[in-house]
Amino acid sequence: MSAGDGVARAGAPVRATAAGALTLAAFFDGVRAGRLVVQRCLTCRALAVPPKAVCQECEALTWEPAPLDGEGEVTSFTVIHVAPGRLVGEAPYPIAVVRMTEGVSLLGRMVDTALDAIRVGLPVRFAPPTDPTADPPVITFRPR
Repeated sequence: MSAGDGVARAGAPVRATAAGALTLAAFFDGVRAGRLVVQRCLTCRALAVPPKAVCQECEALTWEPAPLDGEGEVTSFTVIHVAPGRLVGEAPYPIAVVRMTEGVSLLGRMVDTALDAIRVGLPVRFAPPTDPTADPPVITFRPR
C-alpha cells in the first residue's frame, strides 16, 4: 500500500480497522434508534452494508457514515412458516429483500401488511424495530 492512498495492493497487509469504518454493533444501534446508516467509501463513493473494513469496489480503507432515507422497493420475498427460536410464535411472517433508493439492498421483516399484499415492486419504508431490545434488532419495513 502506498502511503496515503488508502488502497491495498495485492500482497500488502491490510489494517484490521479502516478509518471511519462502521461496526456491525453501531449499525444495529442505529436500527434500534430508528435510523439506517451504512458506510460510503471516500475513494469510489460505493455504499457498503453490512459494514466492511475494505471497500469491495476499489479496496480503499477509508469510509464515512451514509444515512439512508429509509425508502425502497421489495425485490424478493418469502413467508417464514417454520420460525427459529424467539420467533416461533409469530409464524407465518414475511421477510423481504428491499432495494433502497440509494442502491444497497437490505433483508428485513415486513410489518403492518397482509401476506397476500406483498409483491415484488411494493414501495416500502424502514420502520423502527418492533422489539428494540432484541439482539440483534430485526430490520423492519412497512408499505408506503
